[in-house]
Amino acid sequence: MQAIDAAAIQPYPVRVQGRLERPSRWSWLVKWLLALPHVIVLTVLWLAFAASSIAAFAAVAVSGRYPRSLFDFNVGVMRWSWRVVFYAYGANGTDRYPPFTLADVPGYPARLSVAYPEHQRSGLPLIGWWLAGIPQYMIAGMFLGGGLLGLWGGATWLGLIGLLVLVAAVVLLLDGAYPRSIFDLVLGLNRWVLRVVAYAAVMTTEYPPFRLDAGGDDPAGAILATPPAIASRTGEHARAAWGPARVSAALLAGLAALAGVAAIVAGAGAVVLDQTQRDASGYLTSAPASYSTGAYALESGAYDAGAPAVGGIARQLLGTIRIGSNSGRPVFVGIAPAAAAAAYLADVAHAEAGDLGASSAALRPAPGGAPSSAPAAQHFWAASTTGAGQRTLTWKVRSGDWRVVVMNANATRNVASELSIGASFPHLLAIGTAALGAGLLILLLGGGGLYLAVRRPRQAAAVGPTD
Repeated sequence: MQAIDAAAIQPYPVRVQGRLERPSRWSWLVKWLLALPHVIVLTVLWLAFAASSIAAFAAVAVSGRYPRSLFDFNVGVMRWSWRVVFYAYGANGTDRYPPFTLADVPGYPARLSVAYPEHQRSGLPLIGWWLAGIPQYMIAGMFLGGGLLGLWGGATWLGLIGLLVLVAAVVLLLDGAYPRSIFDLVLGLNRWVLRVVAYAAVMTTEYPPFRLDAGGDDPAGAILATPPAIASRTGEHARAAWGPARVSAALLAGLAALAGVAAIVAGAGAVVLDQTQRDASGYLTSAPASYSTGAYALESGAYDAGAPAVGGIARQLLGTIRIGSNSGRPVFVGIAPAAAAAAYLADVAHAEAGDLGASSAALRPAPGGAPSSAPAAQHFWAASTTGAGQRTLTWKVRSGDWRVVVMNANATRNVASELSIGASFPHLLAIGTAALGAGLLILLLGGGGLYLAVRRPRQAAAVGPTD
């Protein structure tokens, strides 16, 4: 079998290195707590990373160039995450607490750099190139087994990386030494995952290799520290570039951009529902479902329209509620205040649903006997209908706590009917359109804020780009 020439292995633009130190036997037992502040900050940073990557994808698709400010921010998030992963349960390679910074820290045992791609694909080829990474995304997912927005250091016990680190931690606890072979394999798997993350974020033009480069040293070579002469000139700019104020601004802007995307999706969904899902009468209605019970009544879960002020909002949003029934014999369907319905059915054998859309299998039986009188003889119903075949009940929403009750008209056992529920939602189109407009505005403001937050100061840019 021919040996692989190490010199012939092409280095990948994503460089990942980790130097195994001597973690203590027991520290890994409490690192989940010690790393919690990082996890909280990085959760928000990865949300901003997602917004930044979406913006960068759009920019690359149009211009073929990755905005350098967005690139530097994304590299910083990956670099910070890798330090936390290396410290915690993605490697457990050191007991040195990770610094809170997006910048490179030459003295820390875990480092990462990504070479900036001067030219990228654009247009439709970019989409196809990104979709080609699906096999790699699946493999990385198996290595991780779970995680928090890309931060796999705290939630990977079901993945291969987490399993290997757990085995190494147990050996460390019992023997006092971290197995070097497991460490090298864990570093190789993390290196694979980080390459895929960079590819998925369109930060490199090179497809990740199906190759496990194990060991703490990256095949592309060591990540060099900034020369002292340059460091003295750039230190002030580096500190100013990613101080607490700038990081906070990037986080808030990223969250605003994601909120804008969510509003756009919700608004578009509301418009589509309004324009395509209304029936001939203008209602948005659920599909009919069959309900049956051997008891004397079916009672829905609560519909709580709240206090009068809240009820006014609900009335404006829902408009009119319509309940349709279809049965082979006369059936009574009524809406009543919850207290009145509960008093009427207190000693009656009936079935209760958790909510208005619960299935027959979810009905809960309530013991009791036969009702003292037919349901139509009661005077507390806010709206009701009685009869066989297709029947419709309409009710304008009011404040308070309400129940829907279905019974045979003659108050006998074995209630069965096909039921559907709908609402007119008179302002759905206006609400959807407003959400779309607001989402676009928030997205523009958030995207602009993110750009201003992550762009490099001119002085720092003049010194020269860094990975």
